[in-house]
Amino acid sequence: MQEKSVITSTIETARGVFAPGHLGELTQVVDFALVDAVLEETGRREKRLRLLPSRVVVYFVLALALFEHRSYRMVWSKLTAALTPLALVRPAVSSLTRARRRVGAAPLRRLFETLAGPVARPGQDGSFYRGLRTVAVDGTLLHTPDDETLTWRYPKRAGEGLEFGYPLLRLLALVECGTRALIAAAFGPESEGELPYAKRLLAALDKTMLLLADAAFDSNEFLDAVHQSGAGSWCAPGPAVSPLPPSTWATAPTSRASATASCGYCCRYV
Repeated sequence: MQEKSVITSTIETARGVFAPGHLGELTQVVDFALVDAVLEETGRREKRLRLLPSRVVVYFVLALALFEHRSYRMVWSKLTAALTPLALVRPAVSSLTRARRRVGAAPLRRLFETLAGPVARPGQDGSFYRGLRTVAVDGTLLHTPDDETLTWRYPKRAGEGLEFGYPLLRLLALVECGTRALIAAAFGPESEGELPYAKRLLAALDKTMLLLADAAFDSNEFLDAVHQSGAGSWCAPGPAVSPLPPSTWATAPTSRASATASCGYCCRYV
């Protein structure tokens, strides 16, 4: 007979109207004290107790990101699924919408800034190269709702007298290699290219890092800005450059000087 083991865990929640404010085991990372602190710092903590306190709203928005294809009601149900004995209120969608507007984006932005950052231990496989922490930057496009409350900021693509498709949001992220930990992010209308957003991430770089990027970031101005941050960079040039033999791909200068070495089709080190 095959033996089985069951691993159980206890998830603590707050009392009363604060009970839905949790993310299961992730609450150990995004704990109550941290959320309350960013609400206080950004001036978004409620002045009177509501059925939807600001702390609960923050956890609700985080849950929306975890369950991005679920409706407001379904996400709320996930937050309260284990709390049925408490007989909690079931807020209307309009109430949740107003609560999100009341809290705003500032606490979520501050929460991200507090938690984002590298997590790899020194020397961890996949996260370091020649003593430098490897990080990577790249971008993607996300669809936004086709609603006039958003299209003024995120317009659709347009041809001669014709708009088409969904409005698009461009997202650039700086991540730690090996762990995929987010270090910084920037986003805005798709009409701007990747480089303007990438420049907003440079403040997160330092001299302990080696930035990896594809050909879209092979700009002298951008790479010089990376160098000014103290970080090194590997950037793949465009395909117009003739490739060098594979034996040269891993060859990089060990000096942190400002000299630039070209490694052909594979990479460019600054």
